[in-house]
Amino acid sequence: MFARRVSLNLKPNSAASLTERIEREVLPLLRKQSGFQDEIVLLTKDGNKAFGISLWDRSESAEAYARDTYPQVEKMLMPLIEGTPHVGTYNVSNSTSHKVAASVPA
Repeated sequence: MFARRVSLNLKPNSAASLTERIEREVLPLLRKQSGFQDEIVLLTKDGNKAFGISLWDRSESAEAYARDTYPQVEKMLMPLIEGTPHVGTYNVSNSTSHKVAASVPA
């Protein structure tokens, strides 16, 4: 399993709009992507920052999304964010929800 993490600095009072836009516009696009598993969005208590974590079956699926669809998602979110989103990619080592366990060397 593979993960992409996107960090966003939000414009003031835009957290509710971000949540709504993700639900109505972004999630439907993600669900159409080959290899997409899950999306988790976290908001700071003050609503000034958001973190999106998308989970993918493998790195190639996440890379195809990043190349082909993410630019469209970024455009959708631009009116709600300040600055440039920061993206990181990761191998998932553990997940209880997705039944991923760390590999243990033999």
